[in-house]
Amino acid sequence: MKKQNLINLVRYHTEKNDEAFAAEVAKIAKDFDDAGDAELAQYLMELISSANFYVPQSNYKNLRFLKKAEYSSKPLLLPSLIEEDVLGITRAISNKTGLSKFLFFGAPGTGKTETVFQIARILNRDILSVPFEQLVDSRLGETAKNVSMLFDEINHLAYGKILILLDEIDALVLDRINRNDLREMGRVTSAFLRGLDSMNENAILIATTNLYDSLDKALIRRFDATVSFNRYSREDLIEIADSLLTLTLKKSANSRQDMRLFNKILKNLDEIPYPGYLKQIIKTAVAFSDESSEYDYLRKLYLSLHGDSDSVDIQHLKDSGYTTREIEILTRIPKSSVSRKLKEH
Repeated sequence: MKKQNLINLVRYHTEKNDEAFAAEVAKIAKDFDDAGDAELAQYLMELISSANFYVPQSNYKNLRFLKKAEYSSKPLLLPSLIEEDVLGITRAISNKTGLSKFLFFGAPGTGKTETVFQIARILNRDILSVPFEQLVDSRLGETAKNVSMLFDEINHLAYGKILILLDEIDALVLDRINRNDLREMGRVTSAFLRGLDSMNENAILIATTNLYDSLDKALIRRFDATVSFNRYSREDLIEIADSLLTLTLKKSANSRQDMRLFNKILKNLDEIPYPGYLKQIIKTAVAFSDESSEYDYLRKLYLSLHGDSDSVDIQHLKDSGYTTREIEILTRIPKSSVSRKLKEH
């Protein structure tokens, strides 16, 4: 092998140019064959053949039940317990350990789907998702046939740069003891089980669900690993909320950060929303805040988290530990008036 071959291999790998990389390996194999080392040449070619190099995006247009999903490359904020599991899955995929089917479950807004995007970002993979509405057919038995065709489609993919996402599989596969159209549900679930059993070992599939307890236990056992996204402590939620607020305020020229008041609002809640829901509340509050008031977004946050009440009880705020200044921000009532009204009580 010449120096230029090595340089080309590194360059093509850095550029993620799989086609050129494979061609360079083939060229090196030919050189070894010409030099009389047919065994090494054959080994190199076998490595190329088994690597399942990336299929260009244009090939996706012929797929019937799979669709390329666009996703953000922004980092995701997760509790350390969940993050450790996610990094473990990423390593398992990278190291080709034979684990290929994963199930993420948890309440809405806990970051299940965003985590799949994060894994794809780390591994530099395209995501092919399944629009379940294309699978479901009102005609008896057709949905089960479509499920079988879906897995046939998956098994004929090239896998080097692809990750299959089955988002909210509960929309398609529920527990077979469900009494609503029991036989049809059983057919669909059974087709799904057969599909998972026969899935190409090189395919990587991640499913998500909000209804873990409603899934057929036989289906759950088909996955190599399951990850619960319900493991947020109040401290995790507040820490992530602080990061979300900081990131959002960086894009706002009219709002200033008051993390103490923000945290007080969160700590006074009986239940802190999960990040997916809280992120939207923060973005909306900052976007819709009064430009003449740099802390008005905190008032809007408070109102959103307390049911969008048009009025806020001053005495209740005082009893909840808010200062006169903070009550002024949350109510738009001047501090002098706040003090006077509190004295009247």
